[in-house]
Amino acid sequence: MIDAVPWSSLGVASFLVGQALCLMVLVSRLAPGRSRRPPVSPRLAPRDDTTVSVIVATLNEAHRIGPCLDGLLQQPAPLLEVLVVDSRSRDGTPELVQTYADRDPRIRLITDDPLPPGWVGKVWALQTGLQAARGAWVLGIDADTVPAAGLVGGVIDAAERDRFDVVSFSPRFAGQTAAERLVQPAMLVTLVYRTGAAGAEQQPDRVLANGQCFLARRAVLEQHGGYAVARGSFSDDVTLARHLAMHGARVGFLDGSRIIEVRAYATLREMWREWGRSFDLKDSASRVQGWLDVVLVWLVQALPLPVLLGGVLLWFGAPAALSPYPQWLLVALIATNSFAVLLRILMLWVLRTSYHERGVTYWLSWLSDAAAAWRLTMSMARTPRSWRGRRYASERAPV
Repeated sequence: MIDAVPWSSLGVASFLVGQALCLMVLVSRLAPGRSRRPPVSPRLAPRDDTTVSVIVATLNEAHRIGPCLDGLLQQPAPLLEVLVVDSRSRDGTPELVQTYADRDPRIRLITDDPLPPGWVGKVWALQTGLQAARGAWVLGIDADTVPAAGLVGGVIDAAERDRFDVVSFSPRFAGQTAAERLVQPAMLVTLVYRTGAAGAEQQPDRVLANGQCFLARRAVLEQHGGYAVARGSFSDDVTLARHLAMHGARVGFLDGSRIIEVRAYATLREMWREWGRSFDLKDSASRVQGWLDVVLVWLVQALPLPVLLGGVLLWFGAPAALSPYPQWLLVALIATNSFAVLLRILMLWVLRTSYHERGVTYWLSWLSDAAAAWRLTMSMARTPRSWRGRRYASERAPV
């Protein structure tokens, strides 16, 4: 009869090796963050050497687009125009936008054509806006964002400083409930663990992007067919950015916490449902890459705390003669998972400026890592059928 103890130790040792390999990968992704660029600063002074067309896609956004348009009204040159592309909203969005257009002729209301097969609604609206844009640069802004004064000049300065053809900006999250701040930062950390830090160099197939504030040279977009390359993607921003990066464009992702705020969801339940459908990035990477990233998140983010607690309990609670594992294995297990937990807590300090409100629940959000990993796993395993009030067929255009 084969003794069960060696097999048990072999399983733990294999788990430990997997953790160590994933931690090495993680450290290599996070290391460039030590020299990451600082948050982008707003530029209040106008500049007249280039032009920017802002595109805002809307579908029933009357309850939250006001602060976005208020912020855009504050932008001096190089802002040329704000194209609000509406998809036949029924909540008064077009009428509200028209009141802003009456105040500032730079704002134009456009109604897009019926959604073609294979397209996601927001991407189709962006493509419609691109066809009408006249600026040298195109800046996609989401209706749930609040642009700071000087945002447009600031993003152009940042793009030209680093010679980016395409660059997007991470926001500062505002107005979250205490419950959201307990869970959403853990979900955000899964993105950082899978792609690297904002403001640091990223490999083309690991580029992260944020469609809430997405800037691109119009000529570069048009050269590659505009937004059509991401027409069937629920993570269209990342899909487009990676496609352009792999085809020679210089693509960046910078910290925009000083230039744009976002209040995307009203409740924890809405955030869990809506953001959880797209933050897996499965439309922007191969299935193999996606599932390997899920494994990495479980091994270095979700499991280290319970494994560390279990290892400590075994170390102090069971005499050496009765412990099911060799002493060296417990030491290695405790040390490896202690490092992973410390690294995770450090991420709270690194990401703190991305949150307008923090409070106790933000600092305890690492306790929600298992929930975030579970949501990522569920999202990877399912194909979304609806998004922002629209339902889609099971087959979308390939990306």
